[in-house]
Amino acid sequence: MSLAKCRNELLSFLQQPHKTCKVVVMPDFFLDRIVNLPWNLNEFTDSVNAVTKRKGGSIDGIHQIDMKGGNAVNTASALANLGVSVTPIICTSEYGKELLKYHFKDSATDLSHTKICSKASITTALELRGVNEKINVMLRDVGSLADFGPLDLDESDYELIDNADYTCLFNWAGTLKHGTVLAEKVFGHAKLKGGSKTYFDTADPNPNAQGIPQFIEKVLRTNKIDIISLNENEAITYAGLLDESLKEKMAQLSFADLAMEAARIIARRFSARIDLHTTLFSASLRGDSEIVVPTFKIEVYRATGAGDAWNAGNIFGDFNGLSDECRLMLANAVSACYLSGAEGTHPTKDKVAAFISATQ
Repeated sequence: MSLAKCRNELLSFLQQPHKTCKVVVMPDFFLDRIVNLPWNLNEFTDSVNAVTKRKGGSIDGIHQIDMKGGNAVNTASALANLGVSVTPIICTSEYGKELLKYHFKDSATDLSHTKICSKASITTALELRGVNEKINVMLRDVGSLADFGPLDLDESDYELIDNADYTCLFNWAGTLKHGTVLAEKVFGHAKLKGGSKTYFDTADPNPNAQGIPQFIEKVLRTNKIDIISLNENEAITYAGLLDESLKEKMAQLSFADLAMEAARIIARRFSARIDLHTTLFSASLRGDSEIVVPTFKIEVYRATGAGDAWNAGNIFGDFNGLSDECRLMLANAVSACYLSGAEGTHPTKDKVAAFISATQ
């Protein structure tokens, strides 16, 4: 299908009423501080060095904002703005719960499945200038998320999963101690009941590098997952463990091409559909079949949260039976609309439609 035809189909789709989609997301909510730095890495290092040489001091004029964070909560926010019925099962502190209520005060999102724990998850995200892009470095304290596991779920949580159209897990490495068994239990339950599609965006697995091989064998290789969502780094990490020949190609291929080759390696070995989202394109792969759609050219206001917005568009399009091309274009549009919006809020269907119209 041509890109022009996809645009027209999406514009028609976004103007229509849609049946209710019920999504469960878990398990992370982070208190995020986004630090928008006007430098690349070398310039930032020079600025910090200058301060340390004078034994400390301030660097003023740095734009910062406190936001809701975490893959699950950001995806929930993006889904809710698209009209999806979404319920997060997440852990945070008492203070975090109050912030959560504030952030979702204008939404009908059900927050009753929030688990109160001793320590909230906190991230300071440094957004640096790259070549025609922004690069985020996330300094994380995962807090009590590291201990979150199946024992934190109760009967009402499993009833929620039983009635969901999609059960989504995020941030495997953040659930440091029990992430693999949590995925086994949650996705196993969803598949046993048979009604829920399972969706996994593991986020960067490298903070729990020693656990990745077992995670691949016990979860990612199994038939418990319908859709695996990956960015470039995640795809390259997993594929490098599945096929050592990928390392030989690192010097030969561009980063985007290397990510695509990594996605192909994964798709040939996993039963799940592989959905790859990059700065240049997104792709869906099943076995040897692949569909690629370019991203929108935009002025990027932020780097943090791109994948979460993309996942929301991807899930919404998948539920409504869009073709692979249209689904990927929708996911790209939701992400681009979010990244290019000065206000930093997730777009509604009307805003996504206006964005797509403006790109023609």
